[in-house]
Amino acid sequence: MNSAVHDNSARNRFELDINGQVVFANYERRGSTLIIRYVEAPPPLRGTGAADTLMRGVAQIARAEGRTLTPLCSYANVWFRRHREYRDLVA
Repeated sequence: MNSAVHDNSARNRFELDINGQVVFANYERRGSTLIIRYVEAPPPLRGTGAADTLMRGVAQIARAEGRTLTPLCSYANVWFRRHREYRDLVA
């Protein structure tokens, strides 16, 4: 699995390509905050950890850029509650 999450700023989403299928998180930038609006994984990747890998990458990018995150998506919100090591990023 290629675990390189990248920012597709033209589409306002972070993406993770896994064998030609893309897991993504739509976002909106507001100052130094990234608002995560929606996370989606194609049906064949659901339950494989792909969305978890995507969220870890999003959190690492936000930390490296000095940003905070606001998870509006229910998946992202639950993910941050389960991964306390990234709670400092939640605005």
